[in-house]
Amino acid sequence: MTEPRITDLAGALRDRAHPAVGVWNRLEGRPRTTDFDRALRAEVRDALWLLTRQWQLGEFQGADAGSPVTARYAITTSTPGRFRPEGGPAEPLPADRPLETVAERRPLPFVSGSERTSFDLRLALGRRWRKLVSDPPVFRAHDVPEQFTARYPVALPDPADEADSALVAHPEVWATMQALAGRRMDGYLLYQHLKAGGRASDGIDLPGPHRAALDALAPRLTSWFDQLIDQPTGVTAERPDGDATWNARRLEHSFAVSAPAPGGGEQVLTAAEYPGGELDWYAFSTDPGGSLGGTGPTPVPAGRTVFPAPVGYAGMPLPRWWALEDGNTNFAAVTPDSTDLARLVFLEFALVFSNDWYQLPCDVPAGTLATVQGLAVTDVFGQRRWITPAGTGERQDWQRWSMFTLGADGGTGLLLPPGTPKVATGPALQDVALVRDENANLVWGIEQTVQLADGGPRGGDEAAAEHLAQRRRLHPPGPVDEPHADVAYKIASPVPENWIPFIPVHVPGDTRSVQLQRAAMPSEVDGTPVRPRTALLREGLDAGRPYFINEEEVARTGTRITVAFNRTRWRDGRVVVWLSAQRATGHGERSSGLTFDVLTDTVV
Repeated sequence: MTEPRITDLAGALRDRAHPAVGVWNRLEGRPRTTDFDRALRAEVRDALWLLTRQWQLGEFQGADAGSPVTARYAITTSTPGRFRPEGGPAEPLPADRPLETVAERRPLPFVSGSERTSFDLRLALGRRWRKLVSDPPVFRAHDVPEQFTARYPVALPDPADEADSALVAHPEVWATMQALAGRRMDGYLLYQHLKAGGRASDGIDLPGPHRAALDALAPRLTSWFDQLIDQPTGVTAERPDGDATWNARRLEHSFAVSAPAPGGGEQVLTAAEYPGGELDWYAFSTDPGGSLGGTGPTPVPAGRTVFPAPVGYAGMPLPRWWALEDGNTNFAAVTPDSTDLARLVFLEFALVFSNDWYQLPCDVPAGTLATVQGLAVTDVFGQRRWITPAGTGERQDWQRWSMFTLGADGGTGLLLPPGTPKVATGPALQDVALVRDENANLVWGIEQTVQLADGGPRGGDEAAAEHLAQRRRLHPPGPVDEPHADVAYKIASPVPENWIPFIPVHVPGDTRSVQLQRAAMPSEVDGTPVRPRTALLREGLDAGRPYFINEEEVARTGTRITVAFNRTRWRDGRVVVWLSAQRATGHGERSSGLTFDVLTDTVV
């Protein structure tokens, strides 16, 4: 079938005889010539007007300067060799592990009060030792592994004993303890015995000629565990935590390192407010009068010629005429107030002085304190200038402003900490939130996550409810005397047992300054004080000392502290594991619902 031919197109469209007919228009440009050179010249018809505008905008006021072409810098490098925790003695800085490990490591919690904990690590030590003593046939012939299991046993908790409530209250822990009791060895008891100077053969029935071979295996166990998890060293009666840097009063790490200074002596850098996590140069400040008693090799001078590269950022004005910004950063949309000086200074830098900055590559090894001595810059006019660090020379203004320095004294050194680019952090074993409760006029330490005796974490609310239920089974309520009143008076309403109160008290010798002291709420079962279960809030409790926190450390947003294991690899490929605490910002205020002088109905 062929399409009919339309002879009268106008009539067909008017009468709509063929609905399939479509009409469209097309607009096309027709160039007058094939040469685009003149169009690309962007000719100016009124050159005098453009020159006048350039004069009005100050573009004719040139500066006696040129763009840098090459630069040669001179620096001196030194390696930090001394380390000192706050309040402790200085010691050599270990070179076989990252600085984060030395700065953050904390002792492993094997005991909480009188209760044994961390049975996962206790069993790991026991399995390791049983494997060592099971290989020689003579040890198996004399049942040496079984003797160690009997000498260092995992005791079965007593459900009727108040002291074992924490081991019996939680179903998983109770089931684990039932499976381990009498079958596995508590290796940490042997580890403590060996560390205290004892011998592995003490209390073991073994013929004399083989006891020396058994004692020779002890260093293999202690060295294996010491390398497995890094812990603080230098433990004494005065410092039970050794060289741990955690400041429980300020809720942060505090330590110092030192390196040889370019002019002789040593340069001390302090990290007084390190929250944990990522350790970088900005965590340190110079301590001009400090000394860690270190003597090291003279700083090594180094120099290098590099090509400066302009600094660029999103939204930066482009220098070429026909180039347009991408529009992702619209500085024109910023509308600062006349009193917003910071925003005005930022806009002036971004729009006027943005092309005045250059960056130079400077490669230094990790774990190096680099000090800039000077910079020789050659510009496009062939002129060469020697530039010294800001603040040096005859005139130094103490009110000057500077960036990327380690202190107000204008120190030009920059520390590249001996750390690692990536650290794997495990799940939080302890999680404490310090929050303000304006209704109760208290600060609460909420144990959001606690570490159970088997080493695993558990929600604080859930663990507190299970422990409370176990204590209620041990202390059932007595008979109620009848008749009784229709209402009952309570001095205060109950609060979950994982909420530990901190009350404001005066700083000794000061009638205005306030600090926060750990207190205790009475238990719902027998009215005894409820004690915290996390090592973070048990600070000084086992030694009978009070625990204070600086009042300014708990802002309105709150403070969150977590304890978790960290794992990384050092430069030689060795795995490094340590337990650390990290501080972060909280999520605001919370209400405990605590009320006083409460009347409750007793008639249902």
